[in-house]
This record gives sequence, structure tokens and C-alpha cells, in this order.
Amino acid sequence: MKVLIVEDEIIVARQLSNSLKKLNYEVVAIATSGEEGIEKTALTQPDLVLMDIVMPGEIDGIDAAEEIRRRFSIPVVFLTAYADQETVSRAAMTDPFGYILKPFQPKDLYATIQVALRKHQVEKELEAATQKAEAEKRQKSELVSLAAHEFRTPLTAIKNLAQLLEFYSEKLTEAKKQRHAQQIQHSVDEMLKLLDDILTLSKVEKGSLAFEPSPIYLEGFCINLIDNLQFIAGDRYHLVLNYSGDARQPVCVDSYLLRHILSNLLTNAIKYSPTGGKISVQVNCQPEQLVFKISDPGIGIPSADLDHLFESFHRSSNVGDIPGTGLGLSIVKQCVELHQGAIAVETHLNQGSTFIVTLPRQPLDQCTISPS
Repeated sequence: MKVLIVEDEIIVARQLSNSLKKLNYEVVAIATSGEEGIEKTALTQPDLVLMDIVMPGEIDGIDAAEEIRRRFSIPVVFLTAYADQETVSRAAMTDPFGYILKPFQPKDLYATIQVALRKHQVEKELEAATQKAEAEKRQKSELVSLAAHEFRTPLTAIKNLAQLLEFYSEKLTEAKKQRHAQQIQHSVDEMLKLLDDILTLSKVEKGSLAFEPSPIYLEGFCINLIDNLQFIAGDRYHLVLNYSGDARQPVCVDSYLLRHILSNLLTNAIKYSPTGGKISVQVNCQPEQLVFKISDPGIGIPSADLDHLFESFHRSSNVGDIPGTGLGLSIVKQCVELHQGAIAVETHLNQGSTFIVTLPRQPLDQCTISPS
């Protein structure tokens, strides 16, 4: 535990230093004025400052303590032999962490320091809890606002298309009716995905999103997923699936989490490749791990966004008017981590991105359900 002494009486300062060392505290420096105390606080970053109240110089111990508390959030304990009522009142206004009366006893010194450090720790914990609560409140507010905004677009589309079919059905060709029905289905699928993402994110925040592995046949799982997404993506996109390793053997994974991982990555690959093109999915089934690579020819990700890529609600600065919630990659990362896996990205602006997901291969004897 590091302590800085700010005391202009050098004999008192040395007595304090010797007593602190005997109590197993580290004295990082001794300062003899308020100005020097602030400088040495910045230099040594102590855990606690012992500050004499009455000192020579332009600023006394009270002003120095207030500056240290404001700039460095380090607890200050005042040293005093006597002071007038005005000085005591000023000292109290700085919300000090304690007082030590000179001449001091080692046991009083130890007790005061321990109480001060504990008080400071409690303050830090309360501040952290308050900040966490405020952040959660903001996140919930953002989520509600985001959900309302994102649901509005598909709901409006469904309403308008339903009205077209209701009032102008006789004037529409069968092909147009079919196209409008498909657009309604697409809007419903968008809403269901958004709702699923919100519910999954809620489970993550509550810590109730569990890892429940079961054996699946990875080849059939991936084919079904990609066929569904290919139908939604349309003809401008070509989703290509390639395997290496023993993809036809059952593997032990959490199929619910894996579906979230792959569907979110593939949906993003489609969404952020606005001109269409080839979306590549490579599945490498190795003895110890499963590796999935999803590559797209899209807009890429600016380097400035990479550090925040997997944070909730973050969207890259180059997405423009491409719709999205900023939830998908956050959910992907949580699902990967529940597998005790890892996710990485290789990206080039205006050339595309490749997301690489590596999941440890669980022993089949950990899965008691029949493979599906």
C-alpha cells in the first residue's frame, strides 16, 4: 500500500515515514508544500495521501487536498495539531477521509489509514454500481427505442401490402400478388429475427443464456440454414458452402447458439454486400475444433470501428442508410464465448470481410441426446 506524506516539518515527516514502514506501508515520497504534494501525487500515484493542513506556500493543505481529490480521486487524510474554527470548517468541506492529531500514536495512525482506505473502496464500489445501473438503464432505453424504430418499417410494409391485396386484388396479376405475399413474408421474417435478437440479448444480460450441447450432423444443419437464407437473399446473392474434414460425422455443439452465430454472420454478409455477389461459407471439421469462415464481397469495416465491433448497438461508420440494429455481432460474440470459442475478422474497405469462428470440439460422450 503506497502512501505519500505532505508535511513541511521534516522531523514530523520522518517520524511518520518510520511509523508507516513499521506498519508495512510503502512511503513513496515526502513533500513539504501543497504544490509539491500535488506534483508528487501525479508522479507516484499513491493509494493514500497524509496531508498537513497548515503549510507555507500559495496553497495550503486544504486546497491541495481538494485538488488531489478532484484530479486523481485519491483519498486524503489530514494531519493537524491545531487549527482555528474557520480552517476546520474549510477542511470539512473537502470531505476528507479522516484526521490524525499530532503528536500521533502508531495504533491511531494505522486505524485511521485503514478506515480511510475502506471508506474509499466503498465509495468506488458504490460509484461503479451506480454507473453500471445507469448504463443498464440507458441500454434498456436504447433497446426499447431501437425496437420501436426497427419494428415500424416491416409493420408499415405489411400494412401497405395487405391493403393493396385487399382493395386492388382484382386489378393485380397473379405474379404481383405472389410478389406482394413474398414481401409480407420477408417483413414478418425481419420482425421475427429482431424479436429473437432482443430476447437473446435479454438472456445474455440476465446471465440465463445457457450452453446446452447436443449432437448434430453439421452438414445437414448448414445446408438447411443456407437454403433458407438463400431463399430470403434472392437471386443477386450466391451462397456457397464448402466442407473439409469429417463434416458428415455428428458433432457436439449447442445448435441454438450455433444457429445464432451463423445466421447473424450470414445475414450481415448479405446486408453489407449491397451489390450482391458470392457469399462463401467454409466449414473445417478438425479433430479438436470446428472452424467456420464466412466471407463476403461487401463494404468492409473501417479500422477505427474494429475495437468496438462486438459491442451492443455499435454500427460501423460506413454503413450509410443500410438498416440494422447493432445487436447481431454482440450476440454472435456471446454465443461463441459460451462455446469457449473465439471469433476474428479480416476486412478490407470496399473489398469485403471474412469472419472466422473457432469452436472447440466437444466430446460426443458429453451429449446424451440422439444426433439430429
